Formats: sequence, structure tokens, C-alpha cells
Amino acid sequence: MRGRRKAREIALQVLYSLNFVNIDVQKALDLFWGNFVAPQAAKEFAASLVQGTWEHREELDRLIAGCSDNWSLGRMSKVDISILRMAVFEFLYCDDIPPKVTLNEAIDLGKIFGSENSGSFINGILDALNLKLSREHADTPVNRTTRPAKT
Repeated sequence: MRGRRKAREIALQVLYSLNFVNIDVQKALDLFWGNFVAPQAAKEFAASLVQGTWEHREELDRLIAGCSDNWSLGRMSKVDISILRMAVFEFLYCDDIPPKVTLNEAIDLGKIFGSENSGSFINGILDALNLKLSREHADTPVNRTTRPAKT
């Protein structure tokens, strides 16, 4: 799964940049690929993460805000919010990725790209959100125990 880790790192970089420039997602991806190379599988997964996360960011932001006591999204670092958005997108829309994997990957990205407290900050919010989503969808007849069906 090394390719997916690389894809998440790429997606994080593109999502981070989209916080500062007002360009189309595809244009942002094209700019990135104009300067960097990656295996095709990583490119495809990164593109799906970036496009999905950016398309659903209002929904993702509402969910994140609902689990971030005393922290408005405006107070969060752009790196942390980008990681959180991507992870919540995976929770909701990537059926093939176990929530535990998403959580661990997000924490690792926070430790690598964020501040010294990013890993624990991301862990706290995502753990609370995963628990909340699990409770809300406990009666959903899905073959998963910790993630809701796509909505």
C-alpha cells in the first residue's frame, strides 16, 4: 500500500494549495503533475481524493466542526484542515478503506507535515467523528462496523 501513502501525500499537497489559490481542481492537479512524477495508480488515487474532498468540503467541514470542541476551522492550520477533510472524505466515500487505516494514515500525515501537536489533534477529532458516525449509522444494514453507508 506504499502507493496509497504517496497518493495521500500528493493529495495533501494539492488540497493545501487549493486553500490559497482560486483555481479549478483539475488545473491544480495539472500544475502539480507538471512538476512532479508518480506511478499511475498513485496519480489516480490522489486525483480521486483531491476531487472528492474539494467537491464535498462544505459537508466535510460541517462534520469536522461538529467534533472539534473549542476549535473553529478558522483557527486550525491549513495542513491540519486539509488532512482532516481528506480523512473524513475517506470515511464517507471510500468503501474499500477501513476507517482504522484512514485514521492511522491521517495521523502519520499530521506528524510528517504538521506541527508537533498535529498528530494528536487529528487523532482526537477523527476518533470522535468516527465514533459519532458509527453511532448514527448503527442500524444501517452495511457490512462495516465503524463507517456509514454513502449518503
